Amino acid sequence: MDSIGSGNFREQAKRDQSTYEHRLNSLEAERDQRAMEAAAAQERFNSALEQISTMQSELLASEVRRKELETGIDVIQTTLRRTMKEREAAEKLIDDFKTARDTETALAAANPGTLGVDPIKQMLTVALEETARERDEIEDNAKQALSDAKEMALTIELMRDENDAIFRQLEDALTISVEPLDKMFSAAGLNTEDMLDAVRRGYSGQGGPLMPLSFSTRGEELSTDAMRANRVIDELDRLNIYRLAAQQAPFAMPVKGSFRYTSGFGMRWGRMHSGTDFAARHGTPIYSTADGVVTEAEWSSGYGRMVTIRHEFGIETRYAHLSRIRVREGERVSRGDRIGDMGNTGRSTGTHLHYEIRVGGKAVNPMIYIKAARNVF
Repeated sequence: MDSIGSGNFREQAKRDQSTYEHRLNSLEAERDQRAMEAAAAQERFNSALEQISTMQSELLASEVRRKELETGIDVIQTTLRRTMKEREAAEKLIDDFKTARDTETALAAANPGTLGVDPIKQMLTVALEETARERDEIEDNAKQALSDAKEMALTIELMRDENDAIFRQLEDALTISVEPLDKMFSAAGLNTEDMLDAVRRGYSGQGGPLMPLSFSTRGEELSTDAMRANRVIDELDRLNIYRLAAQQAPFAMPVKGSFRYTSGFGMRWGRMHSGTDFAARHGTPIYSTADGVVTEAEWSSGYGRMVTIRHEFGIETRYAHLSRIRVREGERVSRGDRIGDMGNTGRSTGTHLHYEIRVGGKAVNPMIYIKAARNVF
C-alpha cells in the first residue's frame, strides 16, 4: 500500500508539473504579445510626434502668410484713401477750369473782336483734357484696389478656416499623446507638476520653434489665433518634458529576453522582499531602466554583485545577484544601456535578477512602474 500511495503521489506531481509548465508557456506567449503591442504603440507615438512637428511648421507658415496679406490690405487701403483725395482734388481743378472757361466765353461774347485763337484758352483746354484723363485713371485704379481688397479678404477667411482645422488636429493629437503619459506618471505615484518643474529647471535653454508666438510689435494684445498657437506650443512643451521625464524615471524593463517572474514585492518567508525577481539563463543581459548615475558597482553582502543607479525625482534602482558588472561607480548611463549580466551571487537559490526601486530611500513595488508604462511604451 505504501508503494501504491507513493506512485499516486508521483503521478500527481508529474501532472501538477505539466500544468505549471503549460501555464508558464502561456504567460510567456502573453508577455511576448504585450512586447509587440508596446513596440507598435511606440511606433504610433513617434509617428504622432512627426505629424505634430509637420503641422506646427504648416501652422507657422500659414500665420506668416496671413500677416503678409493683412499688411498688403493695409497698403491697398492707404493707396485707396490717397487716390480718393487725388480724385477730389482733380474734380475741384476741373470745376475751376469750367468756371474759367465759362468766364472766358462770356467775355468773348461781350467783345466779339477778340474771338481769335486764344493761347490761354488752348492751354486750359489741354489741361482740362489731361485732368479728365487722370481722373478716369484714378477711378479705374480705385475700382481695381477695391476688387483686390475683396479678394484678399476672401483669401484671409479661407486661411483662417485652414488654420482652425490645423489647430483642431494639433489639439486632438496632443490630447491623445499627453493624456496617457500623465496617467502613467500618476499611476506610478509621481507628482506630475513637481516632476515637470524639476525637468524644466534642468532644461531651461530657450529659443527655436517652441518659443511663444508674438506677432505684434506695437504692444497690442495677441490675436485669438496667436493665443491658441501659444496654448498648442505649451502642450508641445509639456509633451517634450514628459518625454524627457520618461527617460529619467524607471519605466523600462531590466530584462528584455525571455524570463519569468519568480518572486514579487512583499512579505516572503516572514521577511520583507523589497523587489521583484526575474529568472532567466545565466549571463542574460541586464539593462538600466532609466537615465542616471551609477552610485554603486561592487559586491554588497547578501545582494552579491550589485549595481545601484541614482535617477531624477529622488528615485534609485538596484540590480542584484549579477554574475558580471559592466559599469563603474560615477558613470552616467542611459535607459537601455547594458549594466551587467544575470547571475547567482550572494544569498540566492538560483540564477535570477533581484530588481528594486526606491523613492526617497523607501522601497516601492517595481511592478507599479512597469504596469504604468505598459500602455505607453
